[in-house]
Amino acid sequence: MGTWIVVGIVVLVVLWLVFTYNGLISARNRTQEAWSEIEVELKRRHDLIPNLVNTVQGYIGHERGTLEAVTNARANAVAAGATGDPQKIGQAENVLSQSLRTLFAVSENYPDLKAISAFTNLQENLTATEDKLEFSRRFYNGNVRDYNIKLQTLPTSLIAGALGFKPFGFFQADEGRPGRPAGELPEHAGPGPVLSAGRRELYAPGAPGAPGEGGGGTPPPG
Repeated sequence: MGTWIVVGIVVLVVLWLVFTYNGLISARNRTQEAWSEIEVELKRRHDLIPNLVNTVQGYIGHERGTLEAVTNARANAVAAGATGDPQKIGQAENVLSQSLRTLFAVSENYPDLKAISAFTNLQENLTATEDKLEFSRRFYNGNVRDYNIKLQTLPTSLIAGALGFKPFGFFQADEGRPGRPAGELPEHAGPGPVLSAGRRELYAPGAPGAPGEGGGGTPPPG
C-alpha cells in the first residue's frame, strides 16, 4: 500500500513538472514572438529615416545640426537594437523620437517642403509605423508581465531558474521626455515613441507605462 502511495506521488510530481515546463515554454515563446514584432516595426522605422533626411535636406540644408541629430540618433538606435536590451533600446528610441520631433517642427517653417508628396508620404508611413509600434509594445509588455509572474510565483519559482528560464525586461523609455503639445491627440498609456497624427510631429509621452503594456536586435534572454 505504501509503495503505491509513493508511486502515485512521484507520478503527480512528474506530471506537474511536465505541465509547468510546457507552460513556461509556451509563455516564453509568446514573449519572444511579441518581441519580434517590435523588432520588425523598429527596423521599418529606421529604414524610413534616411529617406526622410534625404528628402528634407535640400529644403532645410542649413539646419545641419537638426539633420545630424536625426542621423546620429538613428545610428545609436540601430546599435542599441543589436544589444537586445529593452532598456537600452527604449532609451535610444526616445532620443530618436525627440530628434524627429525637432525635425518635423522645423519643417513647419518650410511650406515648399510640406507641399511635396515624398515628404507627406514619409510622414504618413512614419505615423502608421509608430501606431503599429505602440500596439506591439503593449502586446509585448503584456506577455512579459504574464511570463514574469509565472517565474515569480510559487511553486514554479522553485524550479524555473534550474530549468533555465529567466525574466524578460519591459520595453520602456526614460522619464522626463517632452510632453505632448496641448490640444493634440489623447496620450497613449505608457511609454514609447509616438507620432502625432494631428500635427505630424513626433512626441513621446511623459511617464513610463505600467507593466502589462506592450527594439531591434535579438530577443532578450529568456
